[in-house]
Amino acid sequence: MPTHMRCLFRRLLTISLLTLTLACQKTAAPPPPVTPPTLTTFTNPLLQAGPDPWVIRRGDFYYYMHTTGNNLTIRKTAKMSELGSAVSTVVWTPQQAGVNQRDIWAPELHFLDGKWYIYYAADPLCCDGHRLYVLENASPDPTTGTWVDKGRLAVPGQDLWAIDGTVLEQNGKRYLLWSGHETASSQAQRLYIAEMSTPWTLVGPRIELSRPEYGWEQNGSPAVNEGPEVLRHGNQTFIVYSASHCSTDDYALGLLTASATADPLRPAAWTKSAAPVFVKNPAGRAFGPGHNGFFQSKDGTEDWLIYHANAQPGQGCGDTRSPRMQKFTWNADGTPNFGTPVATGTALPKPAGE
Repeated sequence: MPTHMRCLFRRLLTISLLTLTLACQKTAAPPPPVTPPTLTTFTNPLLQAGPDPWVIRRGDFYYYMHTTGNNLTIRKTAKMSELGSAVSTVVWTPQQAGVNQRDIWAPELHFLDGKWYIYYAADPLCCDGHRLYVLENASPDPTTGTWVDKGRLAVPGQDLWAIDGTVLEQNGKRYLLWSGHETASSQAQRLYIAEMSTPWTLVGPRIELSRPEYGWEQNGSPAVNEGPEVLRHGNQTFIVYSASHCSTDDYALGLLTASATADPLRPAAWTKSAAPVFVKNPAGRAFGPGHNGFFQSKDGTEDWLIYHANAQPGQGCGDTRSPRMQKFTWNADGTPNFGTPVATGTALPKPAGE
């Protein structure tokens, strides 16, 4: 082939290849974006440590508290299944003027009469042990604003050892439930109720609703009824409480039942279940399950139980107790059916609406 023909051929071939390359670049589709899979499940425990868990929902957020021992901390989250990544805010510590307390236990956050209240137990370093106290906050968001100390919460003339305060509202009245001693020298813990005139004031009398009487309530020493929590369903009001000492693996949940229109100060209005309603699951690494709370799923269609438990036997009352949650159902007679503590690490569907 003549030289000028070879040059022309190479020139045409180069132009053809360049044209083909540009055409491919114009028509090739970009790679699709990588979308991470949406997680629809969660596993227990929610946190590595968190004794005495408590949850309340207001608006689009859940507010969670547990015993820290030395302060009051609130976690705020839109999704309970993501509690581990929730923003955590220390809202109060006892190192304030005029406050001398230690061993801060079982805080509960309640929204009453347009304000927030935290009920907690602490040892005032006097008076033979723990008492109940109340803080108030007028901010719409309990993780902001100023918490005002409203003082000690006790029935007039009966300033005795007391822990685990919670609020019951029934028949247009408000009541405090708690665990306390019958006398200053008594050690067994009983459940008491008294009417409230304000969120920080009790009016007498103090009425006993339950004491440790069954064998499953008397494991460990002293015998214990504590951690009362209110649950409503249909025309019934329930008090779900923790029984036996927290140092044992047999810490469990008991149940009191009354009509939703009954006078809660009348002991005869309450029926006590002879058997526990939630007990340990050694195979699922749930020892001493108890000190529970309740909440509904984001869409309001599911009822959920939150509680603490130890992952190993013999771990007792310390910070090894971790918060867990699981959905529960209702029996034909309207009582709650909590089932069995779900094994840690089990993939569970997230609460509906999350």
